[in-house]
Amino acid sequence: MTIFTGTTEAGERVAYRDGKRWLWLWMKLLFLIPFSAGLLYLATGNALATLIPFLWVFGAVPLIDRIMGEDEHNPPEAVVPAMSADRFYMWVPIAAIPLHYLLFIGAAWLVASHDLPWWSVLAIVLGIGTMSGNAITIGHELGHKQERFYRTMAKLSLGVVGYGHFCIEHNRGHHVKVATPEDCSSARMGETVFAFALRDIPGALKGAIAHESLRLRNRGKSFWHPENEILQSWAITLAVALVLVAWLGLAVVPFIIAHHFIAWYGLTQVNYIEHYGLKRRMLPNGRYEPCQPHHSWNTNHIFSNLMQIHLQRHSDHHANPQRPYQALRNFEKLPRLPSGYPGCLGLANIPPLWFRIMDKRVMAWAGGDLDNVNIDPAAEDRLRAKWG
Repeated sequence: MTIFTGTTEAGERVAYRDGKRWLWLWMKLLFLIPFSAGLLYLATGNALATLIPFLWVFGAVPLIDRIMGEDEHNPPEAVVPAMSADRFYMWVPIAAIPLHYLLFIGAAWLVASHDLPWWSVLAIVLGIGTMSGNAITIGHELGHKQERFYRTMAKLSLGVVGYGHFCIEHNRGHHVKVATPEDCSSARMGETVFAFALRDIPGALKGAIAHESLRLRNRGKSFWHPENEILQSWAITLAVALVLVAWLGLAVVPFIIAHHFIAWYGLTQVNYIEHYGLKRRMLPNGRYEPCQPHHSWNTNHIFSNLMQIHLQRHSDHHANPQRPYQALRNFEKLPRLPSGYPGCLGLANIPPLWFRIMDKRVMAWAGGDLDNVNIDPAAEDRLRAKWG
């Protein structure tokens, strides 16, 4: 049993045991669900077994989230330095990286080597592709670290889904422009997730290339230099794809493309719900106010937060980007999502339902003033007619 200790500003000694410490690790057992589904199919030949990952992601997880509810507990601030220094927490996401590769490669083999009905292939692509999107969550956490080892692990994790440019744009672009109309990864009120995807996915790629090109140019190097961090991760993706093609033939190529696209869309959906409609104030000096916790939607749902290493405590993350996931805090009076991320993704893909639930939350956050909202220009007339 690990006890973290620290001293408060008043000189009081604090001892604390993290009740989630081993839960972060045990959640890796959830990888057994898709692996077991594949084994069940191989044992029985019944393609219905291949539906399990899809049903797990889009049905079971939101249900478990609702049953388990939320956890608003924060660790004592005095012990956060000790928790941050404990390397155990960083090995938890790193341990999931090889599991993500095994999951992707196993699914590719299953689709390319077996005569599955179309609905089975579709379910595998949607289920496994969405689960692989969590490799970007791992890359996100590791990519915020300064140590070269963790940043290398981030590139490796992003290589699972071919999104090696993520950390560049996320750290140098999104965190700077978040909750402003200038940010391609901050959704605007009235914007559908589908329209947002057409802005977010190419915008993130374009921004990452621009940021990395500038960094290398300042060092007197071209974009194609081996030190390019985007190309390093893309090289991993390409190497894995070439090995799969050499092993399974060209028949695996459509699965690889579809798998990666679904993972990218999974990230876009998360980006969509994290800052929907929220806007930082423009200051008299022409700059936006510093990012605060209330500029991100937050949720404390226990199960999905354990799955996504506290990504859903997004408010504290954006206000304090270097704070490790295990120490992210809940705050009072934050804008709150109606469920954990998995449930919200379902809502986001039904725009009328999403608007009905979320627009009134945005307006409550904005004090009823649309001028305080990040509005989609294409929807502004409609929104002003409705909300005045």
